Amino acid sequence: MLAATGVSLAVADAVWAEISLETLFGKNMLRACKIVDERGVRRVTGAPSGRSLFLVTGESKRKEEYLCFPEHLCTCYSFFYDIVGRGEQLCCKHQLAARLAVAVGEHQEMEVTDEELAHMLAKL
Repeated sequence: MLAATGVSLAVADAVWAEISLETLFGKNMLRACKIVDERGVRRVTGAPSGRSLFLVTGESKRKEEYLCFPEHLCTCYSFFYDIVGRGEQLCCKHQLAARLAVAVGEHQEMEVTDEELAHMLAKL
């Protein structure tokens, strides 16, 4: 049993060594890093509940902001087309940017009332 476990771990290590973030996320990885570098991620937290969502700035000249729940949803076109519709990606660049920004502490914090947060969500 130990020999099989050792072989399994060796195979898993070899496969993991070949996987990169770019392999997992493709072009979205670089685009998400650019959004984070440009300080395009804001976490909006409702008070007193502590519930939160993210506003993530897009890359277009219009600099649109997308409502984003990093693990579940983004209001951008790519989320509905590439992820929901075609199943081609794990997440959109805005979701990835929100996750990266939190991980490296490069997001802005914004506090609103729970009522204001509810109004933001009602626009979905």
